[in-house]
Amino acid sequence: MIYRTFQDLQLSSLGMGAMRLPTIDGDDARIDVEKTKAMVAYAMEHGINYYDTAWGYHDGNSELVMGEALKAYPRDSFYLATKFPGYDLANMPKVKEIFEKQLEKLGVDYFDFYLFHNVCEMNIDAYLDDEKYGIYSYLMEQKTNGRIKHLGFSAHGNIDTMKRFLEKYGKDMEFCQIQLNYLDYHFQEAQEKIELLQSYDIPVWVMEPLRGGRLAKLDEGSEKTLKALRPKETIPAWAFRFLQSLSQVVVTLSGMSNMEQLQQNIATFEQDQPLTDKEMQTLLGLADEMVKKIALPCTACHYCTSHCPMGLDIPTLVSLYNEHAFTGGGFIAPMALSAIPEDKQPSACIGCRQCEMVCPQQIKVSEMMKDFVARMQ
Repeated sequence: MIYRTFQDLQLSSLGMGAMRLPTIDGDDARIDVEKTKAMVAYAMEHGINYYDTAWGYHDGNSELVMGEALKAYPRDSFYLATKFPGYDLANMPKVKEIFEKQLEKLGVDYFDFYLFHNVCEMNIDAYLDDEKYGIYSYLMEQKTNGRIKHLGFSAHGNIDTMKRFLEKYGKDMEFCQIQLNYLDYHFQEAQEKIELLQSYDIPVWVMEPLRGGRLAKLDEGSEKTLKALRPKETIPAWAFRFLQSLSQVVVTLSGMSNMEQLQQNIATFEQDQPLTDKEMQTLLGLADEMVKKIALPCTACHYCTSHCPMGLDIPTLVSLYNEHAFTGGGFIAPMALSAIPEDKQPSACIGCRQCEMVCPQQIKVSEMMKDFVARMQ
């Protein structure tokens, strides 16, 4: 197992994420406890020492099962991470209640790593309102009391939202977890997010390294191109080698659903084999081509916005549409849209096509807006 240095700790470069544990009959709320215990045992035996869960994973059962699985091991033999569930605004006044319950569910006296969960457009105002909710103050108090060893945050929001969070709390954030993979390096501005975090000297934790499994298998032409460069490398391993090539990355979390996935990923992380410059450019080129096949080619020139009688932020809406269309659904676009006033959402488009008359890319914005509305229903 490869290890990365974080402060005075040696963390396994591969961390076990507990969002996609094996389930019974495909029911996300019914975790297969025995299979999970077997996977944790294998992970421990093969050097994984970082385990990540959260309040809402598996309908609230992930923390319970991970607590049960990890209690078989000395507390100082692993690092445990969980998060405050700010993805649900109803939780904002309950930080103390939830934190205490998490300790109980996981059967521990402290958390090695604790995160503000999912900083995004929907919840940024609440997270920053410490006077009203006191989330930051409470978590800092728990850190002082030794019940949180390291405090950080995860983010699915855009870069401007991350900037707002960091401007207020950046001096106290020790790590940040972002969606990072070779597809999102450009598509979701992950490169710019890394650079922003670097300006605060905050190391990167990775979630969605395989983008929910999308990068585990590519089209025949792309796989042939990669096999020509590294004949023995598996396609999923390319995603991990990409991350091994980024010096800012400390822990890569993978939500493994079965023993086979766990074994394959551990085998990949037995060796540190970063990409060459040629391999990096080839991989990013393939990613750009994947996006171009589905995403609308908006360059955010903003010519459209000056011609929209409804005052819609069309480039932002196109970006969210691209994410939703490429992913085939997901929560990122609905989450971001929930923070946008109703009169500025896609449904507010009147189809006048004034934006289309000035669009250098000739994007049929009115059709996109209609499709976006249909996809969100």
